[in-house]
Amino acid sequence: MSKSQPLGPILHSFFVDHLITVKGLRPASVRSYRDTVRLLLVFAAADRRCKITRLTLGDLTFERIVAFLRHLEEDRGNHARTRNQRLAALHGLFEYIAGRAPEMLAVCQQVAAIPTKRVPPPETRFLERDEVAGLLRGLPSGGRLALRDRALLLSLYNTGARVQEAADLRVEHLDLGEHPRIRLHGKGDKWRTCPLWQQTARTLEELLESLDPPPTPQAAVFSARGRPLTRSGIYKIVRRHAASLDDPGTGRRIGPHTFRHTAAVHLLEAGVEVNVIRGWLGHVDLSTTNRYAEINTTAKQEALRACEPPDASAGSRTKPIWRSDDKLLNWLASL
Repeated sequence: MSKSQPLGPILHSFFVDHLITVKGLRPASVRSYRDTVRLLLVFAAADRRCKITRLTLGDLTFERIVAFLRHLEEDRGNHARTRNQRLAALHGLFEYIAGRAPEMLAVCQQVAAIPTKRVPPPETRFLERDEVAGLLRGLPSGGRLALRDRALLLSLYNTGARVQEAADLRVEHLDLGEHPRIRLHGKGDKWRTCPLWQQTARTLEELLESLDPPPTPQAAVFSARGRPLTRSGIYKIVRRHAASLDDPGTGRRIGPHTFRHTAAVHLLEAGVEVNVIRGWLGHVDLSTTNRYAEINTTAKQEALRACEPPDASAGSRTKPIWRSDDKLLNWLASL
């Protein structure tokens, strides 16, 4: 393959053979790659002043990729976090190209060396236990849709499922026996099993029994008018019931993913080991799970009390000992 070869064949192979067949990415992840490549093609064609169909492998120069990333931020107004997401997709694309077009290796190495921009992680929003309890108490109680919505919210909170995992949930993935559990199909074509509370299991069982005709094993657990709920449909249901818990002051806006964060924080508060939570949520990297320890204020307060000296006075629990320079220096010297 030479630099003068058209881009079409290698892009087709990248998406169909690599992303879908080899890596087993979910449709949402494939669409993310697609959007990045589409933006790159439009930019490269405009920069080279040719049609997209005339672009060749050699047109993907290092300088053009750098200019494209700058275009995303300066012209399209993308946040640095979005720019980093696009860059990650480009890293994947050029890693694939490097293995199939050795003459592009130097360019691929340069692109691989482009660093992501440092940005503060987005603040993780979650619900307190009393807020979850109040939400569940306030749900409607009559009708099949009310039963479906209660089962959906309970399942999201119980399992910490991603919204796509909830949309993909089928009857055959439920085991509502003596030890109820659920199988979720997550990112990277990976499956995981989560235990269910009896309350969640009973509600799911009632939902399935209310369906007419009875659902087949391949039927969606959460549906509307006989069709599986989509990501958008699930989002609208959550918003309809939980919008009152939004907090404009902190920017908290309740959506399906809020229940995932809530499940993680509440598991941590209950003393569940971080590695168990990692498996529960289906995280690949433990560092993703560890961030919940950083936002768990309750856990921090308990840790502070646990390491408090036995003779500490009530006043010293809330006031730091370094009220003056001398006290600060003495405290530092004592460490």
